[in-house]
Amino acid sequence: MADPMRIRAAVAGDEVTVRVLMSHPMEPGTRKDASGNTIPAHFIQDVEATHNGKSVLKAMFSGSVSQNPFLSFKFKGGAKGDKVAVKWVDNKGDTRTDEATIA
Repeated sequence: MADPMRIRAAVAGDEVTVRVLMSHPMEPGTRKDASGNTIPAHFIQDVEATHNGKSVLKAMFSGSVSQNPFLSFKFKGGAKGDKVAVKWVDNKGDTRTDEATIA
């Protein structure tokens, strides 16, 4: 299983800024190893962020995204103490969900 995501969420005025660092190899499937064999693709495909259970972001990634991707976004309507959860699903069916409390 992948390492936990580092999620920071902070409110300023009426906007919440969320910063997420995901731990994932993000292998595109086009590179070759030292023996000349193609390294199989292994990358995050879908990302969804929720605020108190309501979706605030949906994104689709591909093999062109770098290893350990960083994602930053803003949304309105959050308050200190609310929960923000981020979930990803990769092309091998692995998933990871982590959450943070808005500061």
